[in-house]
Amino acid sequence: MPDVMMAQYANPNQFGAPMEGDQDGYMQQDEEWEREGLLDPAWEKQQRKTFTAWVNSHLRKAGTQIENIEEDFRNGLKLMLLLEVISGETLPKPDRGKMRFHKIANVNKALDFIASKGVKLVSIGAEEIVDGNVKMTLGMIWTIILRFAIQDISVEEMTAKEGLLLWCQRKTAPYKDVSVHNFHLSWRDGLAFCALIHRHRPDLLDYSKLSKDNPLENLNLAFDIAEKYLDIPKMLDPEDLLNNEKPDERQIMTYVSCYYHAFQGAMQLEAVCCTNLTLDLSSSAMPDDRAVITCVSSYYHTFSGAQKAEMAANRICKVLKVNQDNERLMEEYERLASDLLEWIRRTLPWLESRQSGNSLTAVQKKLEEYREYRRKHKPPRVEQKAKLETNFNTLQTKLRLSNRPAYMPTEGKLITDIQRAWNGLLGSEKTFEEWLLAELMRLERLEHLAKKFKHKADIHEAWTSGKEEMLSSQDYKNCKIFELKAMKKKHEAFESDLAAHQDRVEQIAAIAQELNALDYWDSAAVNTRCQKICDQWDRLGTLTQQRRHGMDEAEKVLERVDSLHLEFAKRAAPFNNWLDGTREDLVDMFIVHTLDEIQGLIDAHAQFKATLGEADKEFTAIITLIHDCENFARQYNVPGATINPYTNLTGKDVQSKWNEVKTLVPQRDQTLQETTINQSIYRLSKLVLGLRGRWMLWQLLVGPWIERQMDAVAAIGMGMQGSLEEQLSRLREYEEAVYQFKPHLEELERINQQIQESFVFENRYTQYTMETLRVGWEQLVTSVNRTINEVENQILTRDSKGITQEQLNEFRASFNHFDKSRTGRLNPEEFKNCLISLGYSVGTDKQGEIDFQRILSIVDPNASGYVQFDCFLDFMTRESTDVDTAEQVIDSFRILAADKPYILPEELRRELPPDQAEYCIQRMQPYSGMDAVQGALDYMSFSTALYGESDL
Repeated sequence: MPDVMMAQYANPNQFGAPMEGDQDGYMQQDEEWEREGLLDPAWEKQQRKTFTAWVNSHLRKAGTQIENIEEDFRNGLKLMLLLEVISGETLPKPDRGKMRFHKIANVNKALDFIASKGVKLVSIGAEEIVDGNVKMTLGMIWTIILRFAIQDISVEEMTAKEGLLLWCQRKTAPYKDVSVHNFHLSWRDGLAFCALIHRHRPDLLDYSKLSKDNPLENLNLAFDIAEKYLDIPKMLDPEDLLNNEKPDERQIMTYVSCYYHAFQGAMQLEAVCCTNLTLDLSSSAMPDDRAVITCVSSYYHTFSGAQKAEMAANRICKVLKVNQDNERLMEEYERLASDLLEWIRRTLPWLESRQSGNSLTAVQKKLEEYREYRRKHKPPRVEQKAKLETNFNTLQTKLRLSNRPAYMPTEGKLITDIQRAWNGLLGSEKTFEEWLLAELMRLERLEHLAKKFKHKADIHEAWTSGKEEMLSSQDYKNCKIFELKAMKKKHEAFESDLAAHQDRVEQIAAIAQELNALDYWDSAAVNTRCQKICDQWDRLGTLTQQRRHGMDEAEKVLERVDSLHLEFAKRAAPFNNWLDGTREDLVDMFIVHTLDEIQGLIDAHAQFKATLGEADKEFTAIITLIHDCENFARQYNVPGATINPYTNLTGKDVQSKWNEVKTLVPQRDQTLQETTINQSIYRLSKLVLGLRGRWMLWQLLVGPWIERQMDAVAAIGMGMQGSLEEQLSRLREYEEAVYQFKPHLEELERINQQIQESFVFENRYTQYTMETLRVGWEQLVTSVNRTINEVENQILTRDSKGITQEQLNEFRASFNHFDKSRTGRLNPEEFKNCLISLGYSVGTDKQGEIDFQRILSIVDPNASGYVQFDCFLDFMTRESTDVDTAEQVIDSFRILAADKPYILPEELRRELPPDQAEYCIQRMQPYSGMDAVQGALDYMSFSTALYGESDL
């Protein structure tokens, strides 16, 4: 008997606290406001009435009763008498004096007797009872009720409150509008009391005429019948039950326990006498022996039959509950597996798609979607996969322990199928990310080339603007000779300029060709523009040749040459072209990824600046020619001498371009030093090196941590570190540590994203990659969950099989000793040696080999060639352990069917809870024997199917 804590009656600050050692929890209140109710005067009044009626129901057997519960027990005499009546034992002789110490002595004798029954009363003494403390007195009476009226109630290995509640639920299950879930609200309408009476004494009331809408009538009817026919006094007040928001649980438990004892004992015997016997012992001085024997045998068979039926129903309920629980696990597994496989099926096409639209923006969007997928969408699926494996292993363990056939998922939903689909998903993820990064680099290169093509094409088209019209003109036929010579020299300068532009045209064509090779999205427009430039270039060449030929024909007539203008034109034109090319190069755009590329640009610019001295000399010489020409014109007053017929260039043009070049040179310096260094080198050295450093530091933290956790979990999985509970506790700690460490992995993902967005895709400073860390993390999460599940299943196996921790350690040590490769499994030869090491006899002859193959078929039913530890453990314990069998279930059904080879639906509904009764009715096949009646069901094939091939 567990110790009983009486603090809720003795200490106002501890109302509702559970009794010390209250393993069943029937003293513990369910809600906070229930505790406050213990102080409610209304509840105190109700308990006083109920407990008084209960006490008097026993004291009247001794010819006495009490009127006031806290007054009549103060001298201890009636308290001792009550204990003698309900226990059937004799207490020490009471003290008959009326002094206070006499009363205390008597109460102490009663309390000592209660303590001798295993009840330890805390915070209560005889003085409180003698002083009439109502709280203490009510608490003491409740303790006596629990010990002598409720504690011994046992239904399906449940005791006290749970057993009594289960008994009520089973007895009232077939009745309409009755649902017993507790000992307060479930009884307010009175139907539950009436259902209990009708189930055992249908002759006392007609349940079909009762209504849920008449609770007061129902309660009065039940209490009157119980008092008149069942010898159960009225302990409850119907008005109190209806008016209280939540009736007192102790009152109802006390009252219902009287029903239990009445129907489980005397009522069965009374039913026999009332229905089957016509024996009148008082009518004869010497009763007939045969009549007495008949009467006694009727008592025996009625009581024995009812008890057998009760036990059979309990056994069937227990077996069916196992099957129902297993079916729920199977349905959950099927649902989770279908959902996970469907998610993988929907995800794979997206991961396998290689459509980028040749758009850098689109690829960047895809990369962000992929990161979102890794951060938010995949982690729940990793947990779902781990839960799926855990549920599967737990289900198989329960099936083995309950002697049920192993569960085989529907086609395509095996654990191996799910792992295969998951591995395919991991492979697709890896190739998808690699493609995204490669595509990002390719499109970034394309965007740069496209901008460069446009820039050079714009410059070329600006230069060629109007050139076709100029070359097509025949103005040289109408000019003077000096004008013709100047025009010819001008044309020669143009030809020199045209030749200098040949490189630019070739560069434009080369860029267009590279854009085509890289599959640029707007290649058609690039090709059209490039073709237009090339066609125009060919026309310019043809027109230039035609114009030169015409001017050569006209030159035969023209002789005078202005050498000064000619020399200026010859020198100014190339210098001008050099200036144009220089200006173009100085403003040319660039993009870099490494420090070497930046240094190359700086070195090339330094080489260019080294040629500026010679260019300055050339510029000075050209300007000198202009000055000489102007001096000559002023000196000799040559009309039109200031106008150079050989070139459109003027000193101002050259001066302007030269000044622009001299301005662009330091700007180029500044661009390379500030823009390139400050933006590219800073981004590459500061940001990238910083990110790489952070990346390396984080990887040095995350990578080894994951490896250490994997090793620690694997070591625990070997089972040599303390008891299973200790292993499970450490695994829970590792599980908590893993999820607390997850923000570090997310920080690493964020740094990796920043590095990729900086177009850096390699890190030679560490051996880890983001992909290996992701896979390692997922493997760690899976390993922790799988190991926890294995340990839980081992605990379940150990407890259900009744093996000790020492035995389990011995099995594990032997298994690990022969598992040399640490794979968690043994091949047949290792398994045989392991059995021998544990003292299992395996013969070396032919019969021994046959026996060993039989054992292998048990521990390795799928013929995989290996023996897992759980199968090994199950084998070592199962042959010495009792398990429920099909024969036991058949015998139980036969009892309920009154030895008939079939059972009727109404019999199932009468003896079993509603859900289990319907479970059987829906699955049992119709009985086809010669003696079959309408609705007969075959319980034998149903029971056999539970332990063999099944539709589960």
